[in-house]
Amino acid sequence: MDAIPKLVATSVVRGSQKGQSHGGVYLIDFASQRVEQKIDWNRGEIDFTGRGWDRGLRGIEFTEDAIWIAASDELFCYSPTFELLGSYRNAYLRHCHEICRRDDLLFLTSTGFDSILAFDLRSKDYVWGVYVSKNGAEWVGQPFDPRTKGGPNFVNSYHLNSVRVDTDGVSFSGLNTKALLALSAEMTVSEICSLPKGCHNAMPFADGVIFNDTASDMVRYVSRSAPQVAVPVPTFPPQELEYQGVDDSRIARQGFGRGLCPLSDHLVATGSSPSTVSIVDIVKGQRLTAVNLTMDIRNAIHGLECWPAGWD
Repeated sequence: MDAIPKLVATSVVRGSQKGQSHGGVYLIDFASQRVEQKIDWNRGEIDFTGRGWDRGLRGIEFTEDAIWIAASDELFCYSPTFELLGSYRNAYLRHCHEICRRDDLLFLTSTGFDSILAFDLRSKDYVWGVYVSKNGAEWVGQPFDPRTKGGPNFVNSYHLNSVRVDTDGVSFSGLNTKALLALSAEMTVSEICSLPKGCHNAMPFADGVIFNDTASDMVRYVSRSAPQVAVPVPTFPPQELEYQGVDDSRIARQGFGRGLCPLSDHLVATGSSPSTVSIVDIVKGQRLTAVNLTMDIRNAIHGLECWPAGWD
């Protein structure tokens, strides 16, 4: 098997109560089979009324000398040794899921506002946003300035939960978009391809798209030139699971697939609950190895990225 880089993962604990941990940050070294928890997330002002809501830590990105991690409504900056360097809020950042960096801009999904925000890493400010909606069959992007009060209302119709930026531009999707969408430089929105409802982490990969088909407990690769590949999310015997039945919303369940990080042209790291990170050959359709962080059924992987080389 190919060498696996060290990974960093964030988690969300669904159904946790005040005084309990509701997520954390972990370093995972498959070579040494070692897991280190770097942050235990427990803040008293968290909104505990929903299933995931404000709990836990979400998307992860890196600059040359810092780690950027999103919470529900706040962006945190840490040193490579996880010392808190700063935090940044915005009135239009709510229920953030994933983030992605391109040059000096950090793109964030503002799930509660059906929007994508851009954070300037030089000025340390949210510099623009685009509200996504649909007019009949046509997707619409409406730019706004997140520094003013003229932005969108809190709606969460499409539950935008993933954003990816590469040389081809910005792509994003949500639980209810039923499509992978593209954002142009002119802030127009178009459809790249269709997706099943209930997806996380959809992104272009090779000549197709990969995503967590969370509703079907699968990670999928859909290629333009080869048959579709689907790999089941790992599950465990029910008697081994902890905290079953404590989440009144009945959303905390095992097999909830979220978190996806390409490692090569055929290997991807995937996350699931109870917090487990798997290495999958997405071309051959095989799960090669996995590490389980906890058997707490409420604890689900959220963000998943490669740890920068040279930071060890």
